[in-house]
Amino acid sequence: MPTDTNADALKRLEAVKAKRGYLLPHHGLMALTAPQLLEGYDACYTALTLVPRTLSEHDREFVWLGVLTARREHIASQHLVKFLKAGADKDSIDLIVRLTALAEGVGAFAFISDHWQHHLPAYDRKALYFQSIAAFCAASPLRAGLVHMALAAIYGCLQRVTELQWHIAECYRLEVPEPELAEALSYVMFSGSVPFFIEACGVWQQMIRNAEVTPSAPFKLWAEMDQGGPG
Repeated sequence: MPTDTNADALKRLEAVKAKRGYLLPHHGLMALTAPQLLEGYDACYTALTLVPRTLSEHDREFVWLGVLTARREHIASQHLVKFLKAGADKDSIDLIVRLTALAEGVGAFAFISDHWQHHLPAYDRKALYFQSIAAFCAASPLRAGLVHMALAAIYGCLQRVTELQWHIAECYRLEVPEPELAEALSYVMFSGSVPFFIEACGVWQQMIRNAEVTPSAPFKLWAEMDQGGPG
């Protein structure tokens, strides 16, 4: 929907900026050319990031920072501000950066099993990896469930299915509420991409179908329902 006059364009842009206190490039472009799309985008973003769901403010922003760090998404600095306002400090930020760095280096754990397992039959990639995670958890004040939810979201962004499966299973072992895990994974949607989020949901769904985790009744219903359609 193109604007008719400069005055009309300025009015639209100023309204968007006044709502947020800032104007990102895509906000302005949608305001000028697709106001209905901007309205839908706003509703989605609000529901995803602003309306409280299951995670505390601190835990929500901890997961967000993991996703943003994995994606190198520097624009969304408001999440860093929110994390600090929720009681985080430099040490808290260091924790999520270290956790994301560990996730990004996970290919090193897979290297030997992918190429040299026949030389080292006793090598256990998963055990070695989880030793590093356990050491991280032991040295941090974070609850283990939050660490594994954050890693699930990070691996959703990195499209590493095996590690995502490990952390979904670990969330179940730790009795992390399924809505908390679902919220953590939903943050993949924006900075990771909607397709990455769809793929992560599919991994979780298949794990339930394969009886790799024991879901609640509603989640079992979701996993076992005939999907139909494309794909």
